[in-house]
Amino acid sequence: MPTTSTRKTATRSKKQPAKKATKKTAAKKTAKKAAKKAAKKAAKKTAAKKATTKTAAKTKPSKNAPIFTPALLRFLGELALNNERDWFNANKQRYEDDVREPARALIRAMGPKLARLAPSLVASDKKVGGSLMRIYRDTRFGADKTPYKTNVGIQFRHRAGKDVHAPGLYIHIEPGEVFLGAGLWRPDKEPLAALRKAIADDPKTWRRVRDGKKFTTDWSLSGESLKRPPRGFDREHPEIEDIKRKDFIAICPLPVSDLFEADLPDRLMARFRSAKPFFAYLIKTLDLTL
Repeated sequence: MPTTSTRKTATRSKKQPAKKATKKTAAKKTAKKAAKKAAKKAAKKTAAKKATTKTAAKTKPSKNAPIFTPALLRFLGELALNNERDWFNANKQRYEDDVREPARALIRAMGPKLARLAPSLVASDKKVGGSLMRIYRDTRFGADKTPYKTNVGIQFRHRAGKDVHAPGLYIHIEPGEVFLGAGLWRPDKEPLAALRKAIADDPKTWRRVRDGKKFTTDWSLSGESLKRPPRGFDREHPEIEDIKRKDFIAICPLPVSDLFEADLPDRLMARFRSAKPFFAYLIKTLDLTL
């Protein structure tokens, strides 16, 4: 007859397989839950990825999209009202997104077109030292100590030049005013003397350039002049007013609305082409290649 201890041992041995079965079932349930959770997580991740891809596809700029948006002028207008470092630093990302990067995109779009018009003109989209002029003002010498320019300036200068005094083409953008420039601003003594002499010696060629129909349709001469004729030039010369010029630049106004047109580069090039005889004359006179 089994003893009490024997019965207890038998009972324990019967219970052990049941416990093992329960543990296995629980483990299976846990594994299933974990698998379901992982599957849901993977599905969500895939859905999110698809949604992001769709959104990116929708927001990807079209080839026909304009380079600039009105946000450009909004930023410049607000900068004019808040021309201080704290404000600019707080809004620097807006400057990058709405001003500098679109301006660099325009420079890239203009590059191949300018290469066909005048291969010597440089279109560089470098952030520093390229065609886009710095937004930071040089406050060392002037009375105006505001730290930032409130306009966008882009210059396609001749490869022989190192600064804004080189001959070239220019784009100026600010709220309420957009214009193009062509020519030579504040040339040094030697190139200025060469241009004055060329006009004095051959006024006929100068007049043909200055008074050309296509040129005068879009452009007008601008800049500062001397009050008196420069030394060595006849005050009675028929072109003395042009000989007195300190700047040999031409200006072409552009409708502000043109900034937001998809074909802006083509509109700019149409104007620059009509100025070609003028800036080509300057470049040739300075013994440079077009």
